[in-house]
Amino acid sequence: MKRTKALLQEEIISILAAYGILEITGFRLLSGGSENTNYLVTTRKKHYVLTICEQKSFKEAENLARLLEYLRVQGFETSVVVHSLSKELVTRYKGKPLMVKRFLEGGIFENLAPESLEFVGRELARLHQISPPDYLPTKLGYGIETFQEVKRYAPDTSFAQWLYSIEKLVKPVLDKKLPKTLIHSDLFSSNVVIDKATGVARIMDFEEATYYYRVFDIGMTIVGLCTENGKVDRVKMQQFLKGYQKEASLEKSELRALKIMTLYAAAAMCFWRHRNFNYTIPSEEMKDHYQELQAIAEDIKQIPDAFFLSWA
Repeated sequence: MKRTKALLQEEIISILAAYGILEITGFRLLSGGSENTNYLVTTRKKHYVLTICEQKSFKEAENLARLLEYLRVQGFETSVVVHSLSKELVTRYKGKPLMVKRFLEGGIFENLAPESLEFVGRELARLHQISPPDYLPTKLGYGIETFQEVKRYAPDTSFAQWLYSIEKLVKPVLDKKLPKTLIHSDLFSSNVVIDKATGVARIMDFEEATYYYRVFDIGMTIVGLCTENGKVDRVKMQQFLKGYQKEASLEKSELRALKIMTLYAAAAMCFWRHRNFNYTIPSEEMKDHYQELQAIAEDIKQIPDAFFLSWA
């Protein structure tokens, strides 16, 4: 499916009129990755984000909107979905799902301060304690269940062999009875908003939310927020886990699995980038984007097991 062409001002005015949002004073395209096209829309009183889902089905988009509504009811602060005048959470634009959310005020920073990482840890622990709704997917769209897809587009490559080697390390750990919860599964700096006045961090963009292993989400956050220049920043990791442990305790089985699950998270996201930019939506500019995560995965292998076990 082709990506949506840039919206004109009159189109945005028409779309938002169906939501009762009038008196638009400006708009601009936001960076939304390959899965969404996002616009920041300004009115005289508020800011909104208009999102066109480029790869989601209508049902998938509707479930995402329902999840955001559910989190709001549970008291978890994140993006709030705006209902249309006809009470719809998701509408359509040229056949693609469209939703409107209130803009989360604050800044996005590539490198989070220690206090912000601690706050993210606490927020993630709070998220993990919310009962998962029954419409959550139970498999990751880029998890170990999908690794075999590399055979279709990159068989007999060094990347495929590397991915299979990670799979062999991960599978025995997944056989354990590790706790599963509602997880975010994509917690990178672009999905964390920091209130400049208070330093409070809020998690957004639940596009990949899943009912999956809790320790995988912790590993993914280490990969997404606690790494720099292809290596894990152990001080940042300590701050994040310190915050998490203030709200929830990890089981011993999770601590024993933490290193491998962090490796799994790095490899899974590496695979997603490799597949997406070399096969799903080929991009000459982004085709090697996966290599940063591959380097992180290799660095994780070198970290002593004792460091991951030290949080008992």
